[in-house]
Amino acid sequence: MSTYDALADLPLTVDGWGLEGLRADVSSGFERLSTVVHLRGGEQEGIGEDVVYSADDQRAFQAASEAGRLPDLSGDWSLGELCDHVDSLDLFFAAEPEHGEVSRLYRRWTLHSAALDLALRQIGRPLHAVLGREPAPLTFVVSLRLGEPATAAPVLSRLQLYPTLRFKLDATSSWTEELIAELAATGAVDSVDFKAHYRGTVVDTVPDGPLYRRVVAGFPDAWLEDPDIESEETAAALADAHDRITWDAPIHGIADIEALPFPPRMVNIKPSRLGGLRNLCAAYDYCTAHGIGAYGGGQFELGPGRGQAQYLASLFHPEAPNDLAPVRYNEAHVPDGLPASPLAPAPDAIGFRWGT
Repeated sequence: MSTYDALADLPLTVDGWGLEGLRADVSSGFERLSTVVHLRGGEQEGIGEDVVYSADDQRAFQAASEAGRLPDLSGDWSLGELCDHVDSLDLFFAAEPEHGEVSRLYRRWTLHSAALDLALRQIGRPLHAVLGREPAPLTFVVSLRLGEPATAAPVLSRLQLYPTLRFKLDATSSWTEELIAELAATGAVDSVDFKAHYRGTVVDTVPDGPLYRRVVAGFPDAWLEDPDIESEETAAALADAHDRITWDAPIHGIADIEALPFPPRMVNIKPSRLGGLRNLCAAYDYCTAHGIGAYGGGQFELGPGRGQAQYLASLFHPEAPNDLAPVRYNEAHVPDGLPASPLAPAPDAIGFRWGT
């Protein structure tokens, strides 16, 4: 039985739904807004988190709820039926999302994850029991940008508090050979993210051949995420490092994995970016069948979305360098007393929730 088939026939009843807005200032230098969906039915509530990056799109979603313009989802469904129905809806209410089609995927996953949580809570079982998998301790890395001009301070300050911490760092053109040597000397950098496939965001980067050469040479054992391999100079810098390249932003489903320029050893399976339960489950099954490693990634979640992504990672790829650190590691002044990697399994007794 496929992973999706184990879930699609779960029954659920929906009586209504509403939204809750969240906001925070995060380490990449922008105000983060997200929206929690509360899907109610049968004296239970399922939750999911909308991680669309546009603040205007988040405000518009919340305003639609306040104006009573959310689509009616009430009724008796199977989980698969409700997810298919959600996919048929325009959840941006005839407005074009600021960041294009990927935002539609994020919002669909919000409703799918809430529906999954509600269906499981209504039958009184947790996700791992229905899938026949045991949650495992979750390895994580902390994802950081290092400021402009970049310095090692964000890494070193965290290592002072948490000496065993591991990192995924966003490379920028201000990374000098001296900085790279300082970072490499910590032995704590598992992955370097070039972010060459982001468009219209605050973390967009442009191809930089000299930077790529410095990173490839300076971190000989690190994963290299989302590089540019089309520009002649960056492609040349990566020519002997294809076995270390991983992919994140381009991956929205199996077709994207198959379309990569060479077979990957590892891809980032972000539930929100896959855009739906059927697509996500199919990607997990495909990677397993083809011997492709997977790791999970966060989307600056402020609410239950981070725990749900951690839950999935603990079931499908717990030992990978999952970009799913507890969110307080991304605060400007990281507090003492945060949990170290690996995270102990923390699923709720029922539903699709982690650490609540």
